Amino acid sequence: MDGLVDLVTFELLEQVADLGTVTAAAGAMGITQQAASARLARAEQALGVRLVARAVTGATLTEHGGMVLEWAMPVLEAARRAETSLEALRNHDASIVIAASQTIAEYPLPGWLQTLRATSPSVRVRLLSGNSAEVVELVRRGAATVGFIERPEVPQDLHSVQVGGDELEVVTAPDHPWGGRTISPEQLASTPLVIREHGSGTRATLEAWLTREGRSLSVPAAELTTASAIRAAARSGVAPAVLSIRAVEDDLAAGHLARTRVDGPELHRPFTAVWSSAALDPTARLLIDTATAAEAARSHR
Repeated sequence: MDGLVDLVTFELLEQVADLGTVTAAAGAMGITQQAASARLARAEQALGVRLVARAVTGATLTEHGGMVLEWAMPVLEAARRAETSLEALRNHDASIVIAASQTIAEYPLPGWLQTLRATSPSVRVRLLSGNSAEVVELVRRGAATVGFIERPEVPQDLHSVQVGGDELEVVTAPDHPWGGRTISPEQLASTPLVIREHGSGTRATLEAWLTREGRSLSVPAAELTTASAIRAAARSGVAPAVLSIRAVEDDLAAGHLARTRVDGPELHRPFTAVWSSAALDPTARLLIDTATAAEAARSHR
């Protein structure tokens, strides 16, 4: 057991990938920078590889660090689902169960729920997260009252309404030849990318866009299941990546990633609410209305 890396270290790697410095990662986790550095050093010693590369401009995960984070994400997500379930157990009068694709669960959904709780403080929510295909199956099985997906196609056997949407961005390490340039759809299609797995809305949107341009996706450089792992891989220079603008806007602003523009229409995708019952739960309807209003306000900023 002494050689195993614990959940706190996995979360620390995730925060370093997200925030770009060990100091910021430590602050987000409520520990000192010295404690964070010591924890990373112990993990590197236990595994025999470097996990974090430090520089004057900040810190990034090494290729090995990105791999460890990718392997760790299912463990972290399982722990978070367990925490959510335990919270639901403590508040056993939960009103609805929501399923959300990972980008929605990580970025817009917390704001939607915060607004919902401000107007309806008695509402209780349990959240399940997965890729868009997994969310659809949760709704079909009745395991979730309502689901939020981010793929172009909407299942015909479910009720649905679009609540918003976002853009996908092609991003690279700052020193990549594509950084700050415009490329053709052919270049994008023929280049191995760091991309989400089959079933994700991000991948489905990219593949549909390339099909409309008469192209098909090349064999990926890597298929990863989380935005954090993909960002870490792109920042480390593994390959260009395609991610939601919401997942990369902080890295773009900080100069940790560079945007690459692609000739042709924007890589836009909808955010869609789906449910199975003809009579939608009133609390779910309230959440959908809250999400729609929040996304409309964002689009007008």
